[in-house]
Amino acid sequence: MNLTDTQPVPPVAGDRRRWFALAIVMTAAFMDLVDVTIVNVAIPSIRRAEGATFSQIQWITAGYALAFAAGLITGGRLGDIHGRKRIFLIGIGGFTLASALCGFAVNPEMLVASRILQGAMAALMVPQVLSIVHATFPAHERGKVFGLFGAIVGLGAVSGPLLGALLTEWNLFGLQWRPIFLINLPVGIAGLILGSRFITESKAPRALKLDLVGVALVTLGLLMVIYPLTRGEELGWPLWGYVSMAGAVVVLGALVAYERRKSARDGSPLIELSLFKVKSFAAGIAVQTVFGIALGIFFLVWTLYMQTGLGWSALRAGLTGVPFSIAVSAAAGMSVQLLVPRFGRKVLQAGALVMGAGVLLYIWESEHYGMGITSWQMALPLVVMGVGMGLIVAPLTDAVLSEVPREHAGSASGLINTVQQMGNALGLGLVSVVFFGVIDERLTRAEVGPAFADGFQHALGWVAAVMGLILLLMFALPKRPAQHVEGAGDEEAPVAEKEPELVS
Repeated sequence: MNLTDTQPVPPVAGDRRRWFALAIVMTAAFMDLVDVTIVNVAIPSIRRAEGATFSQIQWITAGYALAFAAGLITGGRLGDIHGRKRIFLIGIGGFTLASALCGFAVNPEMLVASRILQGAMAALMVPQVLSIVHATFPAHERGKVFGLFGAIVGLGAVSGPLLGALLTEWNLFGLQWRPIFLINLPVGIAGLILGSRFITESKAPRALKLDLVGVALVTLGLLMVIYPLTRGEELGWPLWGYVSMAGAVVVLGALVAYERRKSARDGSPLIELSLFKVKSFAAGIAVQTVFGIALGIFFLVWTLYMQTGLGWSALRAGLTGVPFSIAVSAAAGMSVQLLVPRFGRKVLQAGALVMGAGVLLYIWESEHYGMGITSWQMALPLVVMGVGMGLIVAPLTDAVLSEVPREHAGSASGLINTVQQMGNALGLGLVSVVFFGVIDERLTRAEVGPAFADGFQHALGWVAAVMGLILLLMFALPKRPAQHVEGAGDEEAPVAEKEPELVS
C-alpha cells in the first residue's frame, strides 16, 4: 500500500486499537530497557563458559551501547520518512533475530557481533515508541500515557538485573547464560504479529529524504565521544581518547552548520534544529542529559558496591532493588495523571529534591551501618530515591514533547533517547573518576569491602550534587506542559486535517 496516497483519519477517542498499540510499543520499550541491564549480571557466567577475554567482555556491553546511541537519531528520522509503524516492525523483527543470534552464539566474537546488531535494531525500534504515542494519542491523553511510560522505565531499570540473576542461576535446560537473550524471542514474535495488526501507521505529512551526510557526521561525532568513554578505564585513559573527545566537538559543530544549510536548501535535515527554538524541548533535553549522567553513575556504582564491596550474590542484589522499582513505577503513574495537571513544573522540581534527599540518606546509612548493612536497611533510601525518580521520568518526557510539532515527533524522540544514552555514557565514564579514582589499586581481600563502601559514598556525593544542578535547570522548563493548559485538548481535535498521512 502506498502510504502517501491514503488519507484515513487516525484513531478517535473511542477507538480501543490505540491502547492495544500502546501495550505493544511499551512491551518493546521494556524489552530494550531490560536488555541493557540484564547482560551485566550474566557476564561472569559468559566469561567462564566461553573463555572470553576481558576486552571481549567489555565489547559485549559496549558494542550494544555504541550501536544503539549512534543510530537513535537516524532511526527516529527514518520513522518520520518511511512510516513509524514500518520502521518499528523492522526494528522489533531485527532485534528478535539478533537476540536469537546472541543466544546461539558459538564463540565470543559471534556474541559481540550479534550484540552490535541488536543495538542497531534497538535504535530503529526505540525512537518509534514515543513517536507512535505522540502521533496516535491526542494531547489531553498523553499525560496518562507518559505516566505509564515512566512506570515502564522504572520497572525496566531494576528488573533487568533481577531477571538476569534468576535466569543465570536457574540454568534452564543447561543453557547457562543463553536464556537472558532467548527470552526476547516469544516477546518479539508476539510484538511483530500484534504490532502489524493494531499499530496505526503515521509519518511526516510532507515528503522527506534521509540526510546521509548528517547520518555520517552524527554517527562519527557520537562514536568519538562514546568509544573513549567505554574503553578509557580498560586502556588507562590514553591521550588519543582525549583527542577523540575534543575532536567530537568540532565534528558536532560541523553537523550543526551543515544541518542549518540542509534545512534551508531542501527542508530535510536529519536533526530538526528548529526544535531547539521550542523552549520546553531545549530545556528538557538539557535536563535529560544531566539526569542521564546521575543515573549512569548511580546504577553502576550501586551494583559494584553490593556485589563486589559487600560480597552479595547477583540474586540478592537484584532483590534489594525491588522496592526502588516499585516506588519508581507508582510515583511515575501518579505524577502525570494526578500531580502535573495541578502543580505543573513543581512536580519535577520536587522529584529532584526527593531523589537528592534519598541519595543523602543512602550515604548516611552506608557510613552508619558499614559492612553490616542489610537489604532491609537499604529499602528506605531506595524507596525515597525511587519516588523522586518517578516524579521526574514521566513528566519530563511529557514536558519535552508537549510542544513538538507532530511531523517532527520521530526526530525529537531520537534526540531524547540519544541524549539519555549520551548522559549515561558520560556518567559511566565519570565512574572511573568519582569511584575508582578514590580506591587504591592494590587492595587485600579484607580491604576491598571498606574501600568500595568509601567509594560508594564518595560517588553518591557527586550524584547528590548533580541532582542539585538538575533542580536549577528545571526552572527553564515551562510551568505547565502544553497539554495541561486549559483547552489544549480541544485544540488538537481536527488531527486528520493537520496530518493526513495516517493509515491502518
